[in-house]
Amino acid sequence: MPSLPDSSPRDNDRERTLGARESLAIWLLLVSAFVVILNETVMGVALPKLMHELDITAAAGQWLTAAFLLTMSVVIPITGMLIQRVRTRTLFIVAMSLFSAGTLLAAVAPGFEILLVGRVVQACGTAIMMPLLMTTVTTTVPKHQRGMIMGRVSVVISVAPALGPTLSGVVLQFLNWRWLFLIVLPIAIIALVLGALRMPNVGEVRKARLDPLSVLLTLLGFGGLVYGLSAIGEQASGQASVPPWIPIVIGVAGLAAFVWRQVSLQREDRALLDLRTFRTRQFAFGALLFGIFAMALFGSLILLPIYVQDVLGYDTLVSGLVLLPGGLAMALLGQYVGRRVDRRGARPVLIPGIIITTVSLWAMTLFTDTTPLWQVIATHVVMSIGLANTFTPLFEVSLGSLPSSLASHGSATVATVQQVAGAAGTALFVTVMTLGAVSAAGSPEAVDSHALAEGTRLAFLTGGVISTLAVIVALFIRDPEGRTEAV
Repeated sequence: MPSLPDSSPRDNDRERTLGARESLAIWLLLVSAFVVILNETVMGVALPKLMHELDITAAAGQWLTAAFLLTMSVVIPITGMLIQRVRTRTLFIVAMSLFSAGTLLAAVAPGFEILLVGRVVQACGTAIMMPLLMTTVTTTVPKHQRGMIMGRVSVVISVAPALGPTLSGVVLQFLNWRWLFLIVLPIAIIALVLGALRMPNVGEVRKARLDPLSVLLTLLGFGGLVYGLSAIGEQASGQASVPPWIPIVIGVAGLAAFVWRQVSLQREDRALLDLRTFRTRQFAFGALLFGIFAMALFGSLILLPIYVQDVLGYDTLVSGLVLLPGGLAMALLGQYVGRRVDRRGARPVLIPGIIITTVSLWAMTLFTDTTPLWQVIATHVVMSIGLANTFTPLFEVSLGSLPSSLASHGSATVATVQQVAGAAGTALFVTVMTLGAVSAAGSPEAVDSHALAEGTRLAFLTGGVISTLAVIVALFIRDPEGRTEAV
């Protein structure tokens, strides 16, 4: 079996700086990634209105977000191979073309089913964009500048989803839900044209084969688990079409088979996701923490708008604006956190960030049907500050600890973990909320704002427990070897 590639740092020369060509590629990818990721969470605020207009349940409607994330989790592993064999500009054009086509399809969708298909096509383009961005950063940016650039990536990954609900709330207050896509479409097309004209090719292209069986197993594994979690909530509301344990068992079996398949293929360097990345201890811890906090981020982003609208009684505009201060806080902190990571290392930034996030999730368990709006906003801002201090150092710890030869696989693995966990978090939070609300009301038909508040508290309690476990994991985090400290 081939040995693990050499893990010595490829760019430990402090004299090397980021070139103009690589900088242009990163900026184009950052802007485009922001646009496509913004669409991950626009459905959260829109869900109550879509439930009414399209005559669907919350358990069905959450699939507009969960299916988006789940599609990304299936497509992202393929991008590890695509990045190796397709030039940067070509891959960028494919990603933005898919996203633009999906956006157009969603905008003209006559009903829920076509809207869901449009979201899936959008997700295919988004799935390519994030690993392409992260791989470009890890393979072109010198280590002593990486924290700053990762701070910008963190802004994209955390702020874009946080601003999605705000955009959604403002649009839905004055326009039809189709404008959620019609507004984004020309921006996506402009990014596509600019990228086609100006995106430089970075890195080297080499041959890499795609394993269709691995792709099928990701669909069965990830899809089964997420669908099973959603089916639990559907069963509680009387809407389940299959017993939840069936897709869960299929998901666990598919995931186990996927791991076995990758271990076999990586002996010939043909793995869809090279799991040798997990031999690096810091990468393994970082990927685990990424999953936990992706669950917290996406779960809260879909739950808070439902809580503000259906429990507190505010309209879509207010529910969207509630999340704006937190999104702005993350945007403002991104560069600052990146510089702190460059100067002090990841650990001194990461552990306080995780503790702040955990405390804020526990604070959300205090929400009731009479909680003042300022308390909801303040708690979300605190959580956003915690997440801003979590994602950037996690990038440095996980991807910065890998050899350059595993950079594309590491990027794809982190992005896959993040999206699967986000989809699972979305399904889990909605499921726990539904179970708690039905239990408090006595039956699905009797659910009112008070019962829904109880369900929301139970969902945030689940997030608080999971995040508390992450604090323990974070204690084992160390900065990557060979890291150059600022003087």
